Amino acid sequence: MQAPVTPSSRLLQGCTAVISGAGRPRGIGKATARLFIEHGARVVLLDLDGEGAQAAARDVAGSDEGLALGLACDVRQRGDCEAAIAQVLAWAPGEGRIDVLVNNAGLTQKRGLADIADDDYALITDVVLRGTLQLSQAVLPAMRAQRKGSIVCISSMSAQQGGGIFGGAHYCAAKAGVLGLTRAMARELGPDGIRANAIAPGLILTDFSRSGRTDEEKHASTSGWPLRRAGHASEIAGACLFLASELSSYVTGATIDVNGGAHMG
Repeated sequence: MQAPVTPSSRLLQGCTAVISGAGRPRGIGKATARLFIEHGARVVLLDLDGEGAQAAARDVAGSDEGLALGLACDVRQRGDCEAAIAQVLAWAPGEGRIDVLVNNAGLTQKRGLADIADDDYALITDVVLRGTLQLSQAVLPAMRAQRKGSIVCISSMSAQQGGGIFGGAHYCAAKAGVLGLTRAMARELGPDGIRANAIAPGLILTDFSRSGRTDEEKHASTSGWPLRRAGHASEIAGACLFLASELSSYVTGATIDVNGGAHMG
């Protein structure tokens, strides 16, 4: 049985965290927001669907509405990213800090290599890769000023093995780009006290893939993997918590595989 989280064991006590792509009820972003709040953080949930972000914020905050804020943000738009971060800094009373950014906003699309049109490529890369860059750029002034911060970027096992879960070649390429971008950020921002790391999830029980498969079918498809099951959003959230907290204070430029052993790189 998991031990209860007590004030003395909270890993993010007093921190402010921003999580993109956090409006889906069964998503990684919302699960991460919930866990961060349990560990003492105030959390801002960003999503293209503003109403979804607000509903998710109300849900994870529970009776203390001051713990979470939901905002609409299209990470493809630099102005949206900058405006959202300005609201975050104004929302954190007396602090003006951003301690953690989780770049989770994503979009997948099934296409054969020959069928990827220009618009398909632009859509996926704009959300997955350019969105990660632009939101990271938006938090840099605050993190540099405080000489500390953790940026966590959600990639995919598809980036490491060229597919095999969902998404076409353009999705794999964009998620691989996230890994390269994360390492570049780690190298450049380390002297400023800012860490950057990536997580590469395997098959997770969310609605992200929109495959129409049930959870039972997803579990069945993993029969050849060491742990023989799909993962849960909360298990990706746990990896995010590690990278966001001081438990990983000497970790930067790393990619953590959370895939039940499906890919061992």
